[in-house]
Amino acid sequence: MSALGRQRWLGPAMFLPAILYVVALVGVPFVLAFLYSVGDVKVGSVGYHFVGLANFKSVLQSPTFLRSLRNSFVFTIASQVLVLLGANILAMALKNVFPGRRFVRFLILLPWVAPVSIGSIGWKWILDSLYSVINWVLIRFHLVNEFSPPMYLGEPKLAMISVILVHTWHMLPFATVIILAGWTAIPKDIPEAASVDGARFFRRLFQIELPMMLPIINVAVLFGVIFTFTDMTVVYILTRGGPYDTTQVLPSQAFFTGILGSDLAEGAAISLFLVPLLVVVAWLMLRTAHKAEVT
Repeated sequence: MSALGRQRWLGPAMFLPAILYVVALVGVPFVLAFLYSVGDVKVGSVGYHFVGLANFKSVLQSPTFLRSLRNSFVFTIASQVLVLLGANILAMALKNVFPGRRFVRFLILLPWVAPVSIGSIGWKWILDSLYSVINWVLIRFHLVNEFSPPMYLGEPKLAMISVILVHTWHMLPFATVIILAGWTAIPKDIPEAASVDGARFFRRLFQIELPMMLPIINVAVLFGVIFTFTDMTVVYILTRGGPYDTTQVLPSQAFFTGILGSDLAEGAAISLFLVPLLVVVAWLMLRTAHKAEVT
């Protein structure tokens, strides 16, 4: 084979491992989920019977599914707002040189580097109704009643707030690294020229720096939304969807229905509802980032 022929096949050959990896870990499970969702597959069942859209109709008629869908949006939007605010504040603080900056960066990255399951178990102890260190401090300062302290994982509103905050704690370092890269890439002469022209801090921030950061922020939001919408680890470890399914989200409901409930068909139907939602979110974010780059 000539050198030109080898170069022609070199590119596809280098892409082949990545393509096989995506097909094996994403393509095959997706096809199986689609086949299960239009069948009557149960755990341990033998054979396959096509039932059409019956599983999707059953899911849409379930109050638990509608609650989980709403919780998924609340969980995702609230956590991403907090992540963006915290990440921008941390990135603005870390872009400047100060003593111990590397150590502070290391501490901020720890929640992302550590396994989310270990961190969630630690938070479960911190938020425990009987052994909560938060309640211990509040009781010592006489801020809550010793005999009726808050049950962070036992009350619906407090449980949802707790899940959102723990997930924010886990996602914050990842967004901080992305946004910090964007802040350090902004040419210093642009904000300095604006300062010379009399622009104060907030005017430089909202009219110059943040518009330049918009493509980077969109990337952070895109990854954050995808990770959050498809995550069930925090919910599973802290509340298992309780109390009374008030913290149930789509991934956790799909797991509880399909795996623990042995109804693989309905669990697959629930999981497939994530696909169009994530496709729409990704398309909107990428379109916004493209417009920002063009302008």
